Amino acid sequence: MVGRRSLGRRFGWLWAAYAVSAYGSGLGFGALPLIAVLVCRAGPAEVSALSAVGPAVGALIAVPLAPWVEFRRKRPVMIAVDLARFAVMATIPVAYAFGRLGFVQLLVVSALVAAAKIAFNAAGGAYLKALVRPDDLLVANARLESTNWSSIAVGPPLGGAAIGLFGPVTTVVADALSYLLSALGLAAIRDREEAPRSTGESPVRAGALLDGWRHIMGHPGLRALYLNNLLVAGLIMATEPLLAVLLLRRLGFPPWQYGLAFAAPCLGGLIGSRLARRVVARYGRPAVFRTVGTLRAIWLIGLAFVRPGVVGLVTVMAVELAIIVNMSLYTPVLATYRLEHTPGHLVARTLTAWSIGQQVSIATLTALGGLLADVTSPRTALTVAGLLILATPLLLPRHERTPRHEPELPRSHHA
Repeated sequence: MVGRRSLGRRFGWLWAAYAVSAYGSGLGFGALPLIAVLVCRAGPAEVSALSAVGPAVGALIAVPLAPWVEFRRKRPVMIAVDLARFAVMATIPVAYAFGRLGFVQLLVVSALVAAAKIAFNAAGGAYLKALVRPDDLLVANARLESTNWSSIAVGPPLGGAAIGLFGPVTTVVADALSYLLSALGLAAIRDREEAPRSTGESPVRAGALLDGWRHIMGHPGLRALYLNNLLVAGLIMATEPLLAVLLLRRLGFPPWQYGLAFAAPCLGGLIGSRLARRVVARYGRPAVFRTVGTLRAIWLIGLAFVRPGVVGLVTVMAVELAIIVNMSLYTPVLATYRLEHTPGHLVARTLTAWSIGQQVSIATLTALGGLLADVTSPRTALTVAGLLILATPLLLPRHERTPRHEPELPRSHHA
């Protein structure tokens, strides 16, 4: 069972650091747009820019960071990134206290935090691959996935209550402190990490920036999963602002019901992530990619049929629950496959390329969905997204490749 399998003290500290950061981000979910509206008096266009342009700019900033992360010890990189995120986020309550907080600062913070998140996840994936045994990777990824969904279920409702009681920057302070605590947790892993093995290539050459994409697009299995993921993630995330407009403005749902409709189904992430190892053991990874990869795409069209009242609320929660259970089962299997099929000297660049592509896809499809909703209606845009995502299973790989041989990676401990 996933919850009872020991992965050692080092992974325990890594998991704890991830958890405190995830719950801090959960508390601070949506804080920047809220501050933009309440403190900076931002309009709809500015709030949209903060939600889309900031992360997109962050993705561009992350491109040259990939080789820098690749050729350095990963744990110090993760600690440095956490401290940088703490410092950047802390500028918001400081500026607010002095009455100097402005929209431009929020936009800069959004971009820098997005870039830092990509760099941290790239270093974290590479570090995880060296930290645990290959046959424990799925268990480790499932635990991280479970923590991620539980933080989304618990964090935003508590964050909303905290903002109501203590003011708009309260959750930003909590989010900033969570990065500091994460850095301390990572520092508690005291074993010296081996330096990355030299491959004879220069980390500053121009081609190093694109090596992650070259590896993904040159590997048939990763290429299929990558293209599928770009569309699935982009289309699902594009429905969030559309659904907000439909539920809150057109159908008259109160804010607490809107929050409940998204928070409660996130508990399904605990179910899917805990099932991942047993489902793979019983049915095999190719079947998970084909079946669960298809199931996570077929439910989105249900959002186009939401109606007012209790029935509408239950419809949204049922659709979101079905999507999240399948996503949380699928994601750790995908993350494990991606690490197994990526040579050690390319992990950080591959994960960076993956994250950047996903972020750009989400920003692009969200913007297109908003334009379509303006021209037609939110329900029409939801219908189009739901129909388009039905074609994404055609991109899933039909057969699994055997992992290519690579030299034994230097490990931070002997498992």
